[in-house]
Amino acid sequence: MYKRIMVAIDDSATSNKALNEAAQLATSVGAALCIVHAEDESLLEHSAISTGTLIDVDEVEAEIRAGGMQLLNGAAAHVARHGITAEKRLIESSSKRVPEMITECARDWEADLVIVGTHGRRGMERLLVGSVAEKLVRVANTSLMLVRE
Repeated sequence: MYKRIMVAIDDSATSNKALNEAAQLATSVGAALCIVHAEDESLLEHSAISTGTLIDVDEVEAEIRAGGMQLLNGAAAHVARHGITAEKRLIESSSKRVPEMITECARDWEADLVIVGTHGRRGMERLLVGSVAEKLVRVANTSLMLVRE
């Protein structure tokens, strides 16, 4: 059975369901749990360069990083109320997309299962917004569990 479970979160209701699923599964099989939050900084840097604005990229990145840590701390506190001590990882890149960051982090942490929420977007919404879960299925080299909203 699973020994190392990683759950990738954002600030969505679907992500909360994935976190709860990961906590329940980790508890039932006695697995270690790692909670990750990925930040794609490429859009921020590209936007600042292409528009020629006076955005302080470092300041905005620091605020995004602080928000990510707050999200991770809240998630770790949530699972701690159920008796689980989880490792937290904030992953960020300006050159990789979120699915690649999650896949790389799972490999480095030696996860044998990655759990993510999926919004189940279809049609134009999926085309415009994209799907991290769908792309993760294509690039991941470990088992995945997709939790629906």
